[in-house]
Amino acid sequence: EKVKCVEFGYRGVLFDNMYIDMNYYFNFYTNFIGFINGADIFVQPLGGAYIKDVYRIATNSKETITTQGLSVGLNYYVGDHYSINGNYSWNVLNKQSDDPIIPSFNTPANKFNIGFKGRDISIKRFSGLGFNINYKWIQGFIYEGSPQFTGSIPTYGLLDAQVNKLFEKLNLTVKIGASNLLNNEVLQVYGGPYVGRMLYLSLSYDWKDK
Repeated sequence: EKVKCVEFGYRGVLFDNMYIDMNYYFNFYTNFIGFINGADIFVQPLGGAYIKDVYRIATNSKETITTQGLSVGLNYYVGDHYSINGNYSWNVLNKQSDDPIIPSFNTPANKFNIGFKGRDISIKRFSGLGFNINYKWIQGFIYEGSPQFTGSIPTYGLLDAQVNKLFEKLNLTVKIGASNLLNNEVLQVYGGPYVGRMLYLSLSYDWKDK
């Protein structure tokens, strides 16, 4: 499999406190690796038939396969302690031929993240506080694995959250957070398990030069 890519983008600052990062690509694949399905069918001498076995074979496409996509990321800073960030991506497989190959792209067409972050916050006696809240949305898509593991991945959204505290004298940062805070059990790979909430606690020590 070989790929040639055309890509361009832009990165810059808007309104002094907003950072933007944009990117677009277009890929040209030759000998694109995919799969075709087959079956052994047994025909009975007295009539009738039944499927004896089903299989999948990896092979290369005879056609030139193209994919394209774009991504846009924004970071907006509110004062010295807060920021709002978001990003969006779009990725598609351009399959405009009669080639029976199954491309196994396994990528959602649309997804986005939006988050709100705070750092070095002081509330009365407490200083060195921070937090991060992020929501991500993934559009449903067809996941193509083996014949028994090919099916639809439903659209889903997840909320992640985390708080942290810096103990400056100890050079220690404590983080407490949750991935999928609302325990929205989602399927990310067809045939795989549903994924729910994950809680975590981390301690980070910074060896600073004296």
